[in-house]
Amino acid sequence: MLTKAPRGTKDLFGDEMNAWLEMENIIRDLCRDFSYGEIRTPIFEHTELFQRGVGETTDIVQKEMYSFQDKKGRNITLKPEGTAGAVRSYIEQKMYAGIQPTRLYYITPAFRYEKPQAGRMRQFHQFGIELLGSDSPTADVEVITVAFELLKRMGITKVKLHINSLGGPECRKKYNEKLKEYLKDNLNNLCETCRDRFERNPLRILDCKNESCSVIVSNAPTVLDVLGDECRSHFEQVKALLDEMGISYIVDTGIVRGLDYYTKTVFEFISTDIGAQGTICGGGRYNNLVEELGGQATAAVGFAVGLERLMMVAEAENGKKEYAQYKDIFIGSIGDAAILKAHSLIYKLRQAGIIAEGDHFNRSVKAQMKYADKIGARYSMIIGEDEINKGKALLKNMNTKEEIEVSFLDLVNTMKSIL
Repeated sequence: MLTKAPRGTKDLFGDEMNAWLEMENIIRDLCRDFSYGEIRTPIFEHTELFQRGVGETTDIVQKEMYSFQDKKGRNITLKPEGTAGAVRSYIEQKMYAGIQPTRLYYITPAFRYEKPQAGRMRQFHQFGIELLGSDSPTADVEVITVAFELLKRMGITKVKLHINSLGGPECRKKYNEKLKEYLKDNLNNLCETCRDRFERNPLRILDCKNESCSVIVSNAPTVLDVLGDECRSHFEQVKALLDEMGISYIVDTGIVRGLDYYTKTVFEFISTDIGAQGTICGGGRYNNLVEELGGQATAAVGFAVGLERLMMVAEAENGKKEYAQYKDIFIGSIGDAAILKAHSLIYKLRQAGIIAEGDHFNRSVKAQMKYADKIGARYSMIIGEDEINKGKALLKNMNTKEEIEVSFLDLVNTMKSIL
């Protein structure tokens, strides 16, 4: 077991690591363009944060959290998602006292105990953004456009935006009553988890993946049927803004999201490339969460995307990328004195931002040149006793085979001029 990673985890290296770094660069450039600043929160938090923030009736809290007691008996949980920790920090660090709105983004590992499958791991990685301080529909749409632009920059086109509104507290109260009235005759046919949710949080039943529960709720009334004037107007403005921006969408009353903190606008981007598990990213407005976690009432909206899922969809549509290895220069050596000189030059080149490599195995010259080919060296140089005596050596273009003699003192400037 020492040489086998725990189930639901994986190592990243080689071309896959290069693809992840490229994805993270896309994300960071995107967030810069939209004025979001990075936040890094602890990998674990007090368990109560997720119980209160995510919701005690959610699958995450009931079934999936990695929780434990520390040596002082405190209940600790590895973060299952990024929003609760970001909001905790927003409150604790008094970010609300700064210029508003507050725009945050994170790229973080997260942990959920669930059955591993394609694009779903027990340790996974999540990118998310949070916009706190504004209740305007324009904030909802800004967040949606960040997700839309991310998919576009990742080359993902086979995707559709689904939107819905869950309304505010009064709308939710009316809807819960209407939903319970609809479900009461089928209560015994619901799964055990949903029977428990019936009294505590009936909206969660709509999100159940159990097939029999899905059939029962397929004709249930929708939240849109009970929206008040303010919530209805908010949703209409969201749609109008999306129309104005040319972003197509589907009003999908089945979108309720799996976390308790959502209010008003909720959305998902859904791909047809990965079948039943087609949701790439999702989010929405959560106006009650800051207050629920002990802060002042603060409007907020955000989204999150699992990076494993995002990568899987991008590769399904565009294929896996191969990343060619290359080095700017390989400097080989013959003899002890040449080894000293070669590695001294390599260090100077690296200090100047030039990708240089040398030999660490005392290989033959032939083997060193073969290695230079394998690593994709654009130029090479072999240093021996004669070269040390002259203070210069031949610099070889590995593609054209052209050679020029270069002084060791001028090597850095020469490489800068030809690269």
